[in-house]
Amino acid sequence: MEELAEAAGITVRTLRFYRERGLIPPPRREGRIAWYDDHHLARLRTIAALLERGHTLSGIADLAAAFESGRDVGEVLGLGEPTEETPVRLTPEELADYFEGEVTPENLAAALDLGYLATDGDEIVHISRRLLDVSAALVKEGVPLAAVLAAGREVRVHADALASLFTDLLRTHATDKDIERLRPLAKSVVDAELSMALDRRLRPDPGPSGD
Repeated sequence: MEELAEAAGITVRTLRFYRERGLIPPPRREGRIAWYDDHHLARLRTIAALLERGHTLSGIADLAAAFESGRDVGEVLGLGEPTEETPVRLTPEELADYFEGEVTPENLAAALDLGYLATDGDEIVHISRRLLDVSAALVKEGVPLAAVLAAGREVRVHADALASLFTDLLRTHATDKDIERLRPLAKSVVDAELSMALDRRLRPDPGPSGD
């Protein structure tokens, strides 16, 4: 315990307090000896970084609980990494920097449930660099992260329906080896239709025409 406290730059008393609050996991015990490892040190450094960013100890404990309940990255990615998306590895404090003030236990739990985030040891993995950057940009423009995640959940439903439509179409009219080659065409149709739908929604209403 003394060695861990010294490495983390805190007092043994503070370390004991963190243990009592459940902020760090218990050590591995061999008889009367308690062994701490790099995982404990990483957690202590994360606690220090989040405290510097204005999080409270209670909030950090809630974040840790949400983090530990998340699915492992292998479970989220299933058979392999996304073919066109680039996963991003983040520390908890880096994630907090992306969404300053918006990384709450509720938002973290929602992102984990959606599968946007997964865990890999002491790191968080976001499944898509594009989704991460777009979400962060929306939050910076003033859209609450909770609203971004709620919209993402709805988009997921419609995206799954579109994917089902096109995979059924291609499997009916193309061979299996051609499906991946034709995949960009399906995406182009969806992109064009979404663009035209946005035009219809965002175009000013001309109102009733006069005589």
